[in-house]
Amino acid sequence: MSDTSTTQRYPIGQIPDMPPPLLESGIFYWVRKNLLSSWTNVALTILAVWFLWLVLPPMYEWMFSNAVFEAADRAGCQALGDGACWAFIQERFTIFIYGFYPEPERWRPILAFGLLFVALGPLLFDGFPYRGKAMLFSMAYPFVAAWLLLGGGGLTQVTTDQFGGMLLNVIVGVTGITFSLPIGIVLALGRASNMPAVRIICVTFIEFIRGVPLITLLFVASTMLSYFLPPGTSFDLLMRVLIMVTLFSSGYMAEVIRGGLQAIPRGQYEAADSMGLKYWQSMRLIVLPQALKISIPGIVNTFIGLFKDTTLVIIIGLLDILGMGRASLADSKWAGLSSEVYISIAVFFFLFCFAMSRYSLYLEGKLETGHKN
Repeated sequence: MSDTSTTQRYPIGQIPDMPPPLLESGIFYWVRKNLLSSWTNVALTILAVWFLWLVLPPMYEWMFSNAVFEAADRAGCQALGDGACWAFIQERFTIFIYGFYPEPERWRPILAFGLLFVALGPLLFDGFPYRGKAMLFSMAYPFVAAWLLLGGGGLTQVTTDQFGGMLLNVIVGVTGITFSLPIGIVLALGRASNMPAVRIICVTFIEFIRGVPLITLLFVASTMLSYFLPPGTSFDLLMRVLIMVTLFSSGYMAEVIRGGLQAIPRGQYEAADSMGLKYWQSMRLIVLPQALKISIPGIVNTFIGLFKDTTLVIIIGLLDILGMGRASLADSKWAGLSSEVYISIAVFFFLFCFAMSRYSLYLEGKLETGHKN
């Protein structure tokens, strides 16, 4: 629309804001700015499109067009098509999800997983209905989930050696994430404390954890820890793993949060002192909210790394989803289908980790940390 036609339609001084030109907004603007902004970007875009043209069609054919979704064994898959044999994944799907959890009791992990989202709602979203009362359930959720999964009090007892598959990954990951954050905050505050004894203890713990691989701690939990317990003492293996994973993650979490604390200007501490706030009041109301906001990318990155590290439990004999996949490949009826197994496992981890990263971006934008969604 020309300037003349605009002034003829609207009185002078009352012309409304007009939409930007087509090439200055929307998909066309994004393509021009990100893919075609320079000759180098143009060349890289053409190269990327050419590469995707070579890779995506055969990948789509193998994964979908020529794939077999129903067959009795690998020979049946090969007879029906030359693509992926998803019939194997379909047959073992419940094993990959629940491990050896008793089939009649599998409603319990399903209910526990559903309640997990209810418990996370008031913690992650301000607009959650009845947020104050829902917080009480969030605090009680770990005990509710433990009761549902382990049984007792009217429910059939299920031992932890029957946990496996995706269920085991979620239990280890969620437990480590839930408890490592508060422990990491305490360790970070202790490392920055003016009390020498507290600072030395926290520094020693953090540096020890950061200097030892997680796999070493898992070996200690599975074998050596029993030597330090009184004779005849039985300590559940999964519980030992949960403790070691939580302590390992809390050490790294403490350093991430300490970086956020150091980024807070000294004037914030002085302002809290001038208002007469005590130490814990100033930390809770002024310092920690800002430090945690700054530390959001590092915190989520630690969470994602922890969740992916849950596959290490296979080293000490716990069969998570990766262990179940590898064990299933030993079946001669389905031998040689490792690609289907590992692709399925990769998709599982991608969905969980991508969800965490997207929430991180949402939270950064909401708190105005400089990142735009």
